[in-house]
Amino acid sequence: MLVVSELVSESADNVSARRCGRVAPAAPYRLRMPSERRDFTADLPHKRMAAGLLITDADERVLLVEPAYQADWEIPGGCVEADESPYQAAVRECREELGVDLTPGRLLVVDWVPARDGRTEGVMVVYDGGTLDATATERIVVPPGELKGWAWSDPLQTARRLRPLLARRVAEALRARADGCCSYLEDGVRVT
Repeated sequence: MLVVSELVSESADNVSARRCGRVAPAAPYRLRMPSERRDFTADLPHKRMAAGLLITDADERVLLVEPAYQADWEIPGGCVEADESPYQAAVRECREELGVDLTPGRLLVVDWVPARDGRTEGVMVVYDGGTLDATATERIVVPPGELKGWAWSDPLQTARRLRPLLARRVAEALRARADGCCSYLEDGVRVT
């Protein structure tokens, strides 16, 4: 009988082999107890995570928001909070920043960014926010204090308004949307 509280036990492969009548090599291993798992996960590295939305209009202009707390524009989105999925964060941020309830489409971009400027490394994702028609656009309400405003931006305006890293990420998101794929980037540069 296998006793979970013992420190040395049989591996799952050995138990499965024994049940099937096969002989398996005795390969004892040490079970991790719940407190040890907590200690182990506490020592794992922590990465920042953020989720954004690529939202366009019928003319393929990108919706950008102008934060009140910085000079550069952004796409709608923000930090993924504790116990929140990136998808849930994208939905929440769209509601908070634009006052619009949106169901994002597929994942367009995953971008790993290295540590820099006092920030830890991070993983940024961009979902397809779809195309907003004139009726949906009229419902946009930005929160005072967080955003100064929003605008539709053509490719040239988008490249000028965004930080270079985000401009590369948005360009890749547009390409991924057109190609029907998901792109993996590192520091805004496509790897796959």
